[in-house]
Amino acid sequence: MLDLKNIRKDFPILNRKVNGKPLVYFDNAATSQTPQQVIDVIVDYYSNYNANIHRGVHTLSQEATDKYEAARNTIQQHFNAKHAYEIILTSGTTESINLVAHGFASLIKEGDEIIVSALEHHSNIVPWQMLCEKTGALLKVIPMNLNGELEMDTYSQLLSDKTKLVFVNHISNALGTINPITKIIEQAHAFGAAVLIDGAQAAPHIKPDLQALDVDFYVTSAHKICGPTGIGMLYGKEEWLEKLPPYQGGGEMIATVSFEKTTYAGLPHKFEAGTPNICGGIAFGAAIDYMNNIGFDTIANYENELLVYGTEKLLEIEGLKIYGTSKNKTSVISFNLQGIHPYDVGTLLDKMGIAVRTGHHCAQPIMDFYNIPGTVRASFAFYNTKAEIDALVTGVKKAKMMLS
Repeated sequence: MLDLKNIRKDFPILNRKVNGKPLVYFDNAATSQTPQQVIDVIVDYYSNYNANIHRGVHTLSQEATDKYEAARNTIQQHFNAKHAYEIILTSGTTESINLVAHGFASLIKEGDEIIVSALEHHSNIVPWQMLCEKTGALLKVIPMNLNGELEMDTYSQLLSDKTKLVFVNHISNALGTINPITKIIEQAHAFGAAVLIDGAQAAPHIKPDLQALDVDFYVTSAHKICGPTGIGMLYGKEEWLEKLPPYQGGGEMIATVSFEKTTYAGLPHKFEAGTPNICGGIAFGAAIDYMNNIGFDTIANYENELLVYGTEKLLEIEGLKIYGTSKNKTSVISFNLQGIHPYDVGTLLDKMGIAVRTGHHCAQPIMDFYNIPGTVRASFAFYNTKAEIDALVTGVKKAKMMLS
């Protein structure tokens, strides 16, 4: 059972007030909050062993290197990658996706086909459009239905021997839909296509087993998982990472350099040019440890309670419509009040100390599908409470009364 009282004590920001009101933080899909245990790891790094890694023989460098690589091992074990060197530490999900897209520019040719879904974040659309522009490949889209679910029958029809890559998010950031990625991966592999799964929204709620999924690439960001910003990971199967060329040139990613020829380092360093976000990587590992100490089954069960409770309470408000009504979803509720712009609702909620996200959530095609400018999105984490949801409902009612 989740020890909510003590968990909330771990997050110092939850004690602050916004506009004179206790903070209610429901923007977790954009970034989660950071517990004191992870903050302490960051302070410890800069206070006690701040040094560059992999290069120095002095004590600080060796300590930093050991901690950084230990974090990589923690990430590997959490996601059940086969090898630690299949975990590439990047600045986050967006860089991870761009790294793969850059690499495939040399493997894709005119006439090849790439498939994305209608539920994608812009970071999992734009890089593939850019890849198609460079190579002459064709981008195809898995459509969605009114419930915010992918039309899997159409996906089956889109696949062919021309399909080289399939890119789908594990969970929609805008709607909370959990996609059937096991089936998506299996069907793509039947045609010899590689699959990249955007796990940015899934990682805070689900503990994916990458070997069991048999996925080729999986990406996520630490700041979604109680870690710091500016650090994330790309998991890639060893055979795929060996095929892809380096993303950037510089220090650390080389084996030998001369003016005549440079040879590249082995995995994972081939893709980690320059000084990395050392402190961020170490804190990423600490954040995963923190969440595993709570337990992902415990987290998922409690967050589902919040989702059910929040959905029921918000639907009691006349004129409120929820977008994304899949039976298989996680703790995101996107909604609008009839005749009221979502930005106006979000602004008034902020005056009440309630932080929600408003707009298109970097998912404009979804908003175009519903023919709306955006939504109000309340996204829950394991440190949120039903009392906070009650405050949200009260705030939405006040906003409706004031703006109608």
